[in-house]
Amino acid sequence: MKLVFTGVLVTMATLFSCAQKQNAKKNINKDMTTNTNGSVNTPTDTATFGTGCFWCTEAIFQQLDGVYSATSGYSGGHVNNPSYKEVCTGTTGHAEVIQVVYDPKKITFDELLEVFWQTHDPTTLNRQGNDVGPQYRSVVFYHNNEQKEKAEKYKGELDKSGAFNNPIVTEISPFSKFYVAENYHQDYYNQNGSQPYCNIVIRPKVEKFKKVFKDKLKH
Repeated sequence: MKLVFTGVLVTMATLFSCAQKQNAKKNINKDMTTNTNGSVNTPTDTATFGTGCFWCTEAIFQQLDGVYSATSGYSGGHVNNPSYKEVCTGTTGHAEVIQVVYDPKKITFDELLEVFWQTHDPTTLNRQGNDVGPQYRSVVFYHNNEQKEKAEKYKGELDKSGAFNNPIVTEISPFSKFYVAENYHQDYYNQNGSQPYCNIVIRPKVEKFKKVFKDKLKH
């Protein structure tokens, strides 16, 4: 299996990083709950992915048909209720992630994994482009054994196929806790599309994603 792209950033992206220039007013709400389509009768599943800066990850997964919500936050660390400033130090152990709530009848975990692998570079340790540090690591936090087995199988098959020039370093770990990021991080790309990071880094990734996964997008 060959990937159409691996999320390599355009050259100008090296001028910007996720942690740079944050001028938005911080409106922190750690008790934010996940919204769905409002249907209490529709069973949902949850997936947690880290592909670098969560602004990029959210901008992609929120567009998939069957995904009810993609919430930016922090997982995998040892500090309770971490702030963005603390996570950016790289010392809390957390990764920037999104928590995806989805309808498994419309989109499967396998399909989410396909999007995950194809929209970032899983061969760079603790780095995506100019975003450097353990908080930007490639990671799947699995919620059950089925997710674990599928993630590990997919990772192994990709390595064997030679889809990437270098070995995949994606972490596959059990999900423990998810801390919702500050409000100004939520729906970041849609709310801040004119910002340099959005224009230079996120927009090209989103445009490539739409071309490759056009049959999986919301209408």
